[in-house]
Formats: sequence, C-alpha cells, structure tokens
Amino acid sequence: MAAVDSFNLLYREISQTCRGYLEMLAVVGALYAASKAVILLKDCYVLVRVHFLPRMIPSRKLRERYGDWAVVYGASEPVAQAYAEELARHGVSIIFITNSRSSITNFAANLSQSHGMETILVPADLGWDGAAGKMVKEAVRGKDVGLLVNCVDESCASPRELVEISDQRLMEVTANNVVGATLLTSLVLPGMLERGRGAIINISSGACGRPMPGRVMLSAVTGYMDHFSRALHLEYGARGIFAQSLLPFRLASSKQRPASFTEGWLTPTPQVYVRHAISTLGVSNRTTGYWPHTLLYGLMRCIPECLWVSGWRVFIG
Repeated sequence: MAAVDSFNLLYREISQTCRGYLEMLAVVGALYAASKAVILLKDCYVLVRVHFLPRMIPSRKLRERYGDWAVVYGASEPVAQAYAEELARHGVSIIFITNSRSSITNFAANLSQSHGMETILVPADLGWDGAAGKMVKEAVRGKDVGLLVNCVDESCASPRELVEISDQRLMEVTANNVVGATLLTSLVLPGMLERGRGAIINISSGACGRPMPGRVMLSAVTGYMDHFSRALHLEYGARGIFAQSLLPFRLASSKQRPASFTEGWLTPTPQVYVRHAISTLGVSNRTTGYWPHTLLYGLMRCIPECLWVSGWRVFIG
C-alpha cells in the first residue's frame, strides 16, 4: 500500500512539472492546425476564384479586351489547334506561324469557313531561319494583334534518356521551343505595348513542377517557358500586357500515342481543356488551366519527390 501511495505521489509530482510543457505543446499544435486550415481555405478560395467564378460571371469579349488578331505558334499541336478554334469562336482572326505549311492548311481553311474570320499562314522556321523574323513582322504589320499563343512541341514529351537523343534533335527542340517562342514574343510584343493591351499565353506542361527521369528535355523546355512567362508578366504587367503560363498535365489527345490517351476526368480533350483555360485568361498568370489538374499539381507539390518520381507515368503519360 505504501508503494502505491509513493507511486501516486510521484505521478502527481511529474504531472505538475510537465503540465506547463504539455500546455505549450497544445498551443503549438493548435497554431499549426490553424495555419494549415488557413492555407487550405486560401487554396479553396484561389481554386474558386480562378476556375469557377470566371466561368459563371460574364466578361468582356476577347476582341474587346485584347484585339482583333491572334498569333499562334506551334499550331500543329492538338492543344494549340484547340486554342485556335476557341479564339475563332470568339471572332478573333489568326496568324499561324508554322514550320510546315501543309500540316495545317486544311485546318486553317476550315476554321475560317466555319467561323467567318480570317486566317493567315506564315511558313517561318523561327528557330533556324534568320529571315523568318522579317516574314512575321510583315504578317503582323497594320494588324491589331492582341493575343499570342506559344505551344511547346509535344514530341519532346516522348520518354527518352538524354544520351539517346541525337545532337540534331536536341538542337531542333531547343530552337523550336526556346528560341522560336522567345523570338516571336519579341516580334509581337512592341505592337502590344504601343496599344497598351495584349496577352501572351505560353502553353507548356505541369512537368516543369518536378524533374522526371526520361523527361529531361520536357522538364527543361517547360521550365524555361514557365519562368519566361512569369518574368514577362512582372516586366510588362503594369503596362497592360498579361503573360500567362499554362501548365496542363496529360490530355486525351496525342500525336505520339493517340491510342493510349483516352478521355477522362484527369485527361480532358484539348477542346475541353481550352474552354476551361481560356476563362482563366486575365485572372491568373500561372495556372494549370483546368481545375482537376490544379488539384493534381497541388498533390504533386505535397508528395516527396522520391515518391512522386516512382508514380509519375500515371499523370504525365
């Protein structure tokens, strides 16, 4: 009995001594939980503000906000063609800058016939041809170009190790996606600055959020486009130019492997994706453009890199 009494006494003494520490830990835990709740509420607010409110609240037409013409670079890509279709639906005329005129001639003609807007094809290789800049300047001269869409070449998304890619292919990917998009932006931007309005949309990939094995070129090129967009927005945002970085994940269309890309909640068609993405223009300068992809991007940022890399094929394709 004495031993029990001694234990109870010792327990009470220890409890009184540790009470202050326990209260302090409880306060720390409460503060941590409150901070996480605030972050969650903030993320929910951003999700609603960027992806849902713009689709529910009507805004001014694209032609009134930015201009009558748009320039689309990389128009042979499915998502770029979907963006061109959406712009045409809003009555915006389009100048296509492409390395291969034959690949989009029919597409441009059908677009013009269906929506009653003008289309111009400029077969300019901005990555290699020094005279291509003159062709672009001539095409945009005298036109109210208020929109520029740069789309990353989807072929660099094919899973290959860096040492397996030929020197020629490395130069082509860099020239088309980095040099070409940067040069075209510098050619179109002066006219936008003169008019005091315009939008530059750079479509890259959510792959820039985390490096991935077998996707060295994709991670590098999309990373450049993402930072290029953000820098443009910081530099020219106050002068009426809205630069947007779009970071989509896998879409239900691919020139490389069309059979393996089926439509689903996380893999929308390019048309569905663009209808969502275009509503974020002027609202968010850096977004996935599609709210399920925004959830996926947030999940990717929360998961440790070692775990994400082991399952990246599920989301990127």
